[in-house]
Amino acid sequence: MTPARARVLVFVVTVDWFFASHFLARALAARAAGWRVVVLASESAAGARIRALGIELVPVAFDRASLNPLAQMRLVWRLAGLYRALAPDLVHHVAMKPILLGGLAARLAGVGHVVNAPVGLGFVFSSGGWLARGLRPLVRAWLRVTLTPSNAVAVFENEADRDEMLRARLARAGRVRVIAGAGVDGARFAPTPAPAGPVRVAMAARLIGAKGVALYAEAAGRLRGRAEFLLAGAPDAGNPDGFSADEIRALAARHGVVWLGGVADMAGLLASVHIVCLPSYYGEGLPKILLEAMACGRAVVASDIAGCRAALGDEAGLLVAPRDVDGLCAALARLIEDAPLRARLGAAGRARVEAGFLDAHICTQTLALYDELTVMGD
Repeated sequence: MTPARARVLVFVVTVDWFFASHFLARALAARAAGWRVVVLASESAAGARIRALGIELVPVAFDRASLNPLAQMRLVWRLAGLYRALAPDLVHHVAMKPILLGGLAARLAGVGHVVNAPVGLGFVFSSGGWLARGLRPLVRAWLRVTLTPSNAVAVFENEADRDEMLRARLARAGRVRVIAGAGVDGARFAPTPAPAGPVRVAMAARLIGAKGVALYAEAAGRLRGRAEFLLAGAPDAGNPDGFSADEIRALAARHGVVWLGGVADMAGLLASVHIVCLPSYYGEGLPKILLEAMACGRAVVASDIAGCRAALGDEAGLLVAPRDVDGLCAALARLIEDAPLRARLGAAGRARVEAGFLDAHICTQTLALYDELTVMGD
């Protein structure tokens, strides 16, 4: 008897490091469940780690900053050819460009089942800049074709994003799900005693404007001497809203912030600080750094936007209005001066993560959706 062919799952992500950070646990769970897992992404240093874990990686040159229509159509044809060769049972597109281009490629290649995961509404929907405003109508029209065709389900990380896309008729009722973020390894990100010494505040994020990097630096400058302020993250050269390394160095020096660069051991960083700050006004889905900080029992200050609200709920941190540096300073100062409040918020955050944001929760929900589409959907 010929052994049954393994179901083929293809992830399409612009860059391999984002896959490794946000989707690796789900890919490994799928592999353990018998799937053959293939990732299509631009390759960087994360590629070796992905392959070492038994996941196939096919390099695909996504240029996140490119708007050249001919280059985009060449990428669509490249993806369509790979889909035909791999014959996937399901393709999981992650973020807007893979959804837009991969959605067309999936139609051309006749892919049977698709999951589209915007992971936040992103630059085009959150930025007030001229480029985002100009692209928005085109992206909306394109999403009506690619986000929820009859063979696809759109997965949002928070209910507000889902509801916004339904109101805009960019997604269809019955073809949407909410799966709350990337999940957290609760053993690796575990509560530790607050460190001795001066209060330390950290922001860890991609270094783009809409994450609130400049707001954080200004707040740090105003509160200089009352706490130590750290910034973790690497420049994101492919993002039109990104800072250069020289810009970050100058910003950090001006406001008394210690820039750490990219940090591989995020659990170690979180264990060394008292407060985590994310003053983002980006279209966050459900920020992983907030979940990791909560899992470690750290107090959090974040912007009052959909993704941060969904992470913190009512008790796990302080929310401030987006772009409000006065409010940000007030919230940070309150936590700097109030150790018992930091402890209460940290404990509430850990309990919230354990109730619904651990890797096991997210992997179980994701694999159930895969089975719903490819087993029950056939």
